[in-house]
Amino acid sequence: MLNTIIVDDEEFARSSLYFLLQENCESIHISGIAKSVAEARLLLSQYTIDLIFLDIAMPGENGFELIPYAQSSKAHVIFTTAYDQYALKAIKANALDYLLKPIDIDELKVAVDKAAKFIALNKNDNSRAESMQNLAASLSERNEIRKISLPNGQGYSLVNIDDIIHIAADSNYSIFYLSNKDKITVSKVLKEYEEILPDNQFIRIHKSSIVNLNYVKEYNSKNGLEVILKNGEKIAVSRRRASDFLDKIKSYTSFDSDK
Repeated sequence: MLNTIIVDDEEFARSSLYFLLQENCESIHISGIAKSVAEARLLLSQYTIDLIFLDIAMPGENGFELIPYAQSSKAHVIFTTAYDQYALKAIKANALDYLLKPIDIDELKVAVDKAAKFIALNKNDNSRAESMQNLAASLSERNEIRKISLPNGQGYSLVNIDDIIHIAADSNYSIFYLSNKDKITVSKVLKEYEEILPDNQFIRIHKSSIVNLNYVKEYNSKNGLEVILKNGEKIAVSRRRASDFLDKIKSYTSFDSDK
């Protein structure tokens, strides 16, 4: 059983999530319900909590301010939110589960199953704490996302986005090629990472490829438009993405030369 608390300032949201969990998730034991971060801190001090369903936009202290206390309690977090796009990008980048309101029953079941498996495999996982800290910093300071947490089967690999050379699609998987020559395969589609990664540095040049502009060595149109990366790989640019790529690379190289 996963000892769980619900944290949300809206009474309807708290009660509806409680009902959904009671009716659909047998592995969940609800240890308490809080309507503020202060109440949640008290619950964390009283009980051993495995999982927190955490709202973000709350009066006084927002949900992100509970993150350090969740870390020290070794509790994992599933965000329940109708928050803005920037926050969603940061949450996705750090591989935390989140549920958009109104909460869908099937999505809730999937999130709980993922959390149960992750908690069972990663009782002493430090990479989760690091990615939580990265998330808190990104959101509190509204910084560009600089690190991304990639699920690797046994846990998570926290990767600096500057070390990503390119990402290739393989059916429903994405393969990350890194500057240290490592490869990480993730069971998420390429579109998810297209939405997360900063668009001033990364561009999708083909239905199966995203490249980091920092690693573009040259491009030519001898056999159709083609990009040559600094690691020697050659990647085709699709016709429908060629114009966007040429505009982006011109803008990028012009910006780079002004530094």
